Amino acid sequence: QVQLVESGGGLVQPGGSLRLSCAASGSIVSIDAMGWYRQAPGKQRELVATISSGGGTDYKNSVKGRFTISRDNAKNTAYLQMNSLKPEDTAVYYCTSVIQESKPWGSISSRPYWGQGTQVTVSS
Repeated sequence: QVQLVESGGGLVQPGGSLRLSCAASGSIVSIDAMGWYRQAPGKQRELVATISSGGGTDYKNSVKGRFTISRDNAKNTAYLQMNSLKPEDTAVYYCTSVIQESKPWGSISSRPYWGQGTQVTVSS
């Protein structure tokens, strides 16, 4: 069974940095674009950054120049390097991707997966 597992969250002071990781595991055939969302208390989940299978990236305006998304296809892992963190970046960060999974009898399923989330708190 395919899983996405995030790690790297924590408490950091304003201006600090964190690096989130999202590792996909299971009977993976291929992984499409990968993305990071975040959800702050009382707010809707919002898209932060995406990276295509070919490495093309896109960012929410408020994180451009501060966050960098990358991926290691050999490790089925995506990363989110977050620099110059601000209190408004505080949220639970979720990783998501559409993954093609090998199923019994040679079939392949394709569907979106989500990680369990990792808390990022920016506070002095």
